[in-house]
Amino acid sequence: MMPDLGRLATEDFCYLTTSGRITGQPRTIEIWFAVHEQTLYMLAGSGRNAGWVKNLLRTPEVTVRIGKYHFAGRARVVEDSAEDARARQIVVGKYQPRDSDDLSTWGKVALPVAVDL
Repeated sequence: MMPDLGRLATEDFCYLTTSGRITGQPRTIEIWFAVHEQTLYMLAGSGRNAGWVKNLLRTPEVTVRIGKYHFAGRARVVEDSAEDARARQIVVGKYQPRDSDDLSTWGKVALPVAVDL
């Protein structure tokens, strides 16, 4: 049974594991995230040039750890404009209050990525 994602949404980070596009070996990053229903959203500051984004474009099956919970999911770059706006809003909205830097530019230019659990 899947735990309530809403309760895990307050965690500071999730750990996203992709398959290396060249080696096929697991590659894990610590990354900011936000939750909407059964989808996790992340923003890639380096856009499609980020290694983890290149990995998930090659192999979209990923795993995510939030706290002690592990999830299997399918990652994708967000293409829909309404979903894009939601992803940016909830990720920046979660982290801006706790960060001394202004995240507004990052929130506008970073690439939104979704992981459907």
